[in-house]
Amino acid sequence: MAEFEVVRQAVVSAAPSRVHAYINDFHEWTKWSPWEDLDPQLQRSYAGPESGVGAKYSWSGNRKAGAGRMEIVSSADREIGVRLEFEKPWKAVNQVTFTLTPVRDGTEVVWKMTGRQAGLMGLISKVMPMDKMVGKDFEKGLARLKSVAEA
Repeated sequence: MAEFEVVRQAVVSAAPSRVHAYINDFHEWTKWSPWEDLDPQLQRSYAGPESGVGAKYSWSGNRKAGAGRMEIVSSADREIGVRLEFEKPWKAVNQVTFTLTPVRDGTEVVWKMTGRQAGLMGLISKVMPMDKMVGKDFEKGLARLKSVAEA
């Protein structure tokens, strides 16, 4: 098994509470998630509370979008934790953390994902590290989050 960590950050010119609202509610992710445009026919479902701990989001789409689910497992003013479970194109469970730090120009957002790659993905990671596979997606998502939170 290969452990990995992907981390990206950006400064958003908005209050931490505004940024928090876009992350803490999966319904808001359609406005900024880097994966929302992978499949125009993406099937989404929501369960649990509207936002915060226990909120759940499931998706199923084409080969690019895959299928899986997320659940908010912790939610505080400065940090949101998400359990991310992929079903397709491969099975994996990862931990995602968004850390929000007030800075002079707004909020520094740090998006971190950690996990382990087993089987075929463990082998692929030797050639194509997870950071290289999803790092650009995190950058795209943070740029979109910045755009919607600053609007």
